[in-house]
Parts: sequence; C-alpha cells; structure tokens
Amino acid sequence: MRKVIHSLVFAAAATFVTPGIALAQDETLEVRAPALVLAISVDQLSADIFAQYRRNFTGGLARLQQGAVFPSGFQSHAATETCPGHSTILTGVRPARSGIVANWWFDPAVTRKDKRIYCAEDESDPQSSSRNPVVSAVHLQVPTLGSLLKARYPDSRNVALAGKDRSAMMMGGKDLDVAYWWKGAGFATFKGLEPGPAAAAINSKLSQAIALGVASLPVPAWCDAKNRAVPVGKGSVGDYTFAIPPGQARIYGMSPHQDAAVADLAIGLVDEQQLGRDASPDVLSVGFSATDYIGHAFGTQGAEMCIQLAQLDQTIGKLFDALDARGIDYVAVLTADHGGIDTPERLNRQGYSGAQRLSAELQTAAIEKTIREMTGVQPSSGPLIHGGVGLGDIYISRGLSGADKAAVLSALTEHLRGAPQVVDAFTFEELAVTPIPGGSPQDWSLRQRARASFHQDISGDLTVMLARGVVPFAPRRGLVTTHGSPWDYDRRVPILFWRKGLTGLEQPAPVETVDIAPTLAAMLGLDVAEGIFDGRCLDIDGGVADICA
Repeated sequence: MRKVIHSLVFAAAATFVTPGIALAQDETLEVRAPALVLAISVDQLSADIFAQYRRNFTGGLARLQQGAVFPSGFQSHAATETCPGHSTILTGVRPARSGIVANWWFDPAVTRKDKRIYCAEDESDPQSSSRNPVVSAVHLQVPTLGSLLKARYPDSRNVALAGKDRSAMMMGGKDLDVAYWWKGAGFATFKGLEPGPAAAAINSKLSQAIALGVASLPVPAWCDAKNRAVPVGKGSVGDYTFAIPPGQARIYGMSPHQDAAVADLAIGLVDEQQLGRDASPDVLSVGFSATDYIGHAFGTQGAEMCIQLAQLDQTIGKLFDALDARGIDYVAVLTADHGGIDTPERLNRQGYSGAQRLSAELQTAAIEKTIREMTGVQPSSGPLIHGGVGLGDIYISRGLSGADKAAVLSALTEHLRGAPQVVDAFTFEELAVTPIPGGSPQDWSLRQRARASFHQDISGDLTVMLARGVVPFAPRRGLVTTHGSPWDYDRRVPILFWRKGLTGLEQPAPVETVDIAPTLAAMLGLDVAEGIFDGRCLDIDGGVADICA
C-alpha cells in the first residue's frame, strides 16, 4: 500500500461524501496527499476564450470543470509573456522576485556581441545565443514545487515537458530529473544528453507523420460561425483547417498535432519514470504550446482557434484517461501563462473600433532617430536604446556618460508619454520605490502591475504601457497578433483543479496563478517557510474539507 505522506483531518459539520465513504456528523476523514501532481499550462488560453467555449467541451477540459473552477485567475504582472507567466505557476512567486521579467531582456555587461538574454538560456556557455540558446533554468531565482518536494522527499521525480523550452524550464526549475521540449521535428533535451526511450519512440513516429503530411482537421459544428476568411495584411485568417503538406515540420509543430505529441510523450514518461507509483509524490509539468502559436498566426476568433480548442480538449482527456487506466492517484491543475488579443482587423468588424496597430513613429528605429535629434547624443558605437515599446522595457546604452544618459531618459520619457498610443511610462527609479502590490489584482493600477514585473537587477530604464487594443507590429505570415500588455485580456486566465472525489466549486472572485503552488504544497503536506510564496493557499474542496487547514 502506498505510504501516507500527509494527512488532513476534517471534522464534518455535515455529511461529507467521497467515493465509497460517507461520514456522519462529528466523524473525521483522513485525506491523503496525491501520488502525482499533474500541472498543465495551456499557452495563451485566456479567461475570455475559456468562457467563450467552455460549454462545448466534452473531454479533459470538461472533466476539469467538475472540480474547482476559478474563471477569473490573474497573471497579475504587466509582462504577460510566456516565460514570466510560466515562472509564476509552480513557484508561487511573481517576476519581481523570480527574476523572470520577460522572454528576453538586455544585459550590456555580457561580453558577447549578442546583448539580448533569453530567459531560459545559460549565456555563460560560449555556444549559447538568445536565438539558439543552451537551454537552462539558471535565471530562475526561486525554487519550484518540484524543487521543494525533492528537498523533502529525495526520491520524488520532477519531470517537465512542453512545446517550448522556456515553458518546461520555468515550470520544472533547476532540480529537474527529466525535461523535454519541441525542437525542429521532435523533442530535445538538455545539452549533452540523448532522448530516452519514450522520447526516442515518439520522435520516430513524428518523423514518419511529418514526412507523410496530414489532412485537414474537422471543423466542429460550434465553430461554423467562426469559419470565414478575414483579410489581414497581404493574406487572410479565419478559415484554415490545418492541412499540412509532407515534410513541413515547422507547420506541424505549430498545430494541434504538437499538443497531441506532447500528451503522448507525457504518457510515455509516466511509464518510463514510474511516476505516481511509490511512497514519494512526483510532479509532472506539461506545457501545451499550440494555442499560443495558433493565436499568434491566426488570431483568437477564427476557425483555427475553435479547432485547436476542440482538439486540445480531447488531447487532455486522453492524458487523464491514461493516468486513470494506470490507477494513479493524481491531482491536476490547469492554467495559462497569459491571454491574448485578436487581430485588430477582425476586432474592428466586431464592435472594437479602438483596436489598432502600432504607428511607424513608435517603432524602435523611429524612436532612436527622434531621441538622437531631441538630445544631440550620439553613442560612440551601437544603438542609443535597446528593446522597444512593443517589448515593454527600453534599455539605454551603458556607454553614455551620466549626463547624456539622463538627457536621453528625460527625452525618451517625455516623447513616449506624449504619444497617443502610449497610456503611461515608468522610469526605473519610479518603479524601484513603488511598494509591492497586494489585494485584488483586478484593482491594481498600471504602475502596480509594472512593479510586479520589475526586478532591480534586470529591468530596463523605462517601462512603457501601450494603450488598450494596440498590437505592436504590422501583420506578416505566421504573426498577426500577440500578447504582453498590462490589460486584462492578457492578464486573466482560468485556473482549474481536479482530483477524484474532490467536491466541485466555482469561485468567480479574482485569484492569482501564484496561488497554485501554495495550494498544491498544502495538498502535499509540505512545511514551507513563511514568505516562500507570494500567493496563498486556495481551499479547492467545495465540501466541508479545508485543504489549507
């Protein structure tokens, strides 16, 4: 029999029911810790999209709705990008403490010519670059749930896989036993390691599938109204059904088929690593990335996203069914790293006339030219500024004198605060003295949202907030819209927990993704020091049981 890791004893004020057990008044129930934590992130699954389609799900996303549903979860910080968002889920910590302030940031102090740092790279490795990184979680400054669990139970396994390397690194952290991410036409792992048997088998199947190509995916009936083309740039979006010609690995890897492969590998790793099979609980982090790729390439309101969510629902259901078939006692949590906005062209047709694309005057090259003209400052080499308004943070060249840097910062702040498409901009010094926000994240000011993403050692000289509905680039093939804003269409994400026997609930009040890790830690019986988490434990049992007690 599996060893009891932790028990929560509840006095039943009324009848409490769990499968096979009924308790009368004044009786107690011993609730055991799960053998496996399954943490799922669906990249770019906004609370808006979840609410729009949730009634249509019949698979894994339907099962999750039988558990604890928090439809108004928040990635409360302003830097709503993949790396910061994933870093909050299993650390329970916001970017201001984790050090993961963006997908990329700039460090003028690095010796390499490439001054841009990727969030999931080890830039000390001479073979690493921000575009082709040596993948690592070295920049994550706080432990993940897997790390905390392994510190308490050394035999615990911490396994992470995802469609993106940064998703796996930020959820798994530094103490990973096994990690995989999609690269090229299959799954890769850490530098110097070869894929294990499960990954090698999946890669072989993927090679054959990609070589053959795949036919169109079915359009669910509930997607019919969305299945129409909308002109965007030189092409259109809205009616693509994922027919993939033979040999197109890149397109295959940005489709619902990638999520299916991630789930297949997750099932393979459950067996290979014997997850959830012994006295020490394990963590399996799974990052489904196709929703994000599809959102960027086609927007959020066409047939493409409908098809993707229908396929994802079945993919997650398949993963749950596999765990059930193996008799594993698991708790599942699902959330997202950020939300997203649809293409301005389609939004303009749907009553949102304020949606627009960033003006040419606010592109980085144009800003650089304007600030040089305003200040007369000319750096001895390289650009005057790094980054841009579409990336949130702007970094001023470190080669400038103190007076020149002050002049550039003053001109830059004045110029951007006066731009119609910019709602505000905050200097490094302003954010450094801003208190860490608390209370409901839906009530935070823009400055507080920016503060939750600000790190003293990493953040830029100026943090820029674009106005609501502004997409910071012109459309091109494979990229028509994005995320990364401080607005709630990017910040709000669903948070759902499920475990067999858990009494379901739906709580619409705002919670945060940083609440996930302390909730799971309580279920696992981990004694965590005060201040480890920014979030709080959520009582996810809708019955009399209090998992946070």
